[in-house]
Amino acid sequence: MEQKPTIYLYTDGAASGNPGPGGWGAVLVCGSLRKELSGGFALTTNNRMELLAVIKGLEAIKWQNATVEVFSDSSYVVNAVEKKWLEGWVATGFKKKKNADLWLRFLPLYKQHNVRLHWLKGHAGHPENERCDTLAVAAYDRGGLPADEGYVKDENTLSI
Repeated sequence: MEQKPTIYLYTDGAASGNPGPGGWGAVLVCGSLRKELSGGFALTTNNRMELLAVIKGLEAIKWQNATVEVFSDSSYVVNAVEKKWLEGWVATGFKKKKNADLWLRFLPLYKQHNVRLHWLKGHAGHPENERCDTLAVAAYDRGGLPADEGYVKDENTLSI
């Protein structure tokens, strides 16, 4: 069986006002291939956009059991996985946990691939992270954005 190359996924999320208009950006690199993705919402949070960037990048992978190295400047996303916070949230049924909709979307993607998350310092000159930031900001600057239904639901059902 042919060994597939490693996929490098760079991600970033941004929100102006937090909550406010928000966007996400992802760059996938696999050998000489490169794909850029982005999107945004009228009202959301930075953490949601950071996580959604990873989700959208993983959803773009065309084969199963890919080796994926994810680079994010979000300690929220990286620590949730690497420090096993996510396991605890799953065990408690995400009781009163924000972003449960996105974490539940992330989990099957994470499990279908061999994913490692790496934290990198944001706005520190890393070309791919800077590109993701540019994509995320451009996504929410476009205007005419849809509602982030998961954020709206969280805000209407969770006490802060």
